[in-house]
Amino acid sequence: MKIIGRISNNIEQLLNLSITGDKNIYLGETNINHMAVSHPSDYLKYKDELPNILSDHDYVGINPKDNSLEYVKEYIVNGEYVKVAVRISSGNRFYARSLYVLNKNRVINFIKKGTLKKT
Repeated sequence: MKIIGRISNNIEQLLNLSITGDKNIYLGETNINHMAVSHPSDYLKYKDELPNILSDHDYVGINPKDNSLEYVKEYIVNGEYVKVAVRISSGNRFYARSLYVLNKNRVINFIKKGTLKKT
């Protein structure tokens, strides 16, 4: 398990969060396995970008289905929006859980609705 990011005060305020304790974002072996199995081609393409997406994202939001934090980065060269979902564990730690390319039209709709906020 290693630290690959941190929830900034800016993100905490933007998403109206109140986090006490550890704000680090971790990546463990089970998280890597989940990403590699669930979205193998996206994972292979963007796995090295995980820390960059978490630190230099374009949009953030909260997924209403599971309350995960969504960090989204637009890669202009590829025309792709890549999402890293961060979930809190039962041990009160944040983990990067998913990594995949989003449908561009859905991203545009999420931005218009305010579900994804520009950072």
